[in-house]
Amino acid sequence: MIVPGADRSPVLLHVPHAGTGIPAWTRSHLLLDDAALAAEVAALTDHHTDAIAAAAADLAHVRPWALVNPVSRFVVDPERFPDEREEMAAVGMAAVYTHGTRRQRIRADDPEHRDALLAAYFAPWAEAVARAVDDRIAATGRAVLINVHSYPSAPLPYELHADGPRPAVCLGTDAVHTPRELSEAARVAFATIGEVGLDSPFAGAYVPLAHHGVDRRVTAIMIEIRRDTYMAEPDGPPTPAVARLARALADLVDAA
Repeated sequence: MIVPGADRSPVLLHVPHAGTGIPAWTRSHLLLDDAALAAEVAALTDHHTDAIAAAAADLAHVRPWALVNPVSRFVVDPERFPDEREEMAAVGMAAVYTHGTRRQRIRADDPEHRDALLAAYFAPWAEAVARAVDDRIAATGRAVLINVHSYPSAPLPYELHADGPRPAVCLGTDAVHTPRELSEAARVAFATIGEVGLDSPFAGAYVPLAHHGVDRRVTAIMIEIRRDTYMAEPDGPPTPAVARLARALADLVDAA
């Protein structure tokens, strides 16, 4: 889902993991019963990040564009590499998950179904984001991807880097696409929320494969908000802190 912004804005709010939709044709391939699947979705969805992004867009001086994925990451994770480049493949959580948050088997190895999922969801999402980036470059000469995520206060068994700090806000950076000015603007914007850390417990920032590592007109940063700062975990309602997060994100949009 693409929510248009101002034509003069270079900013794209990228919200890939807020969705909970699981289309019927994909459900039968998931090995979990309804209760177990609901627990997994509760644990791993970036709850309310779509609402935070929408509120921030309303507050920004120049409205950013937004890309919001309504489909659960248990169908396809559009931010992961679809091949051996993906670090999370080590725990069965590349673009199409075969394992869940407790490293339990959740989907059989089925290359035909995997390819169908990638064709139905991964490729169209990647193409849409790449087109949106190209549109911003054509309109403004650059594109700024702000990837909006959240993460649980306590580590889950699937995490590969669970021993590091878990600040109120973690900024994920990319060596090529995250200039120091962007990470510093994010640090200032989110300082009102609490401790702001860098690349722990999650690192990196999504950039479409067509631009990744080759197009410096594209800058990007990942905002990982610790869930206990704004909601009742694991999947409860938001708290009033959502308004402060939206304001902080809007400030980053304005600075970018």
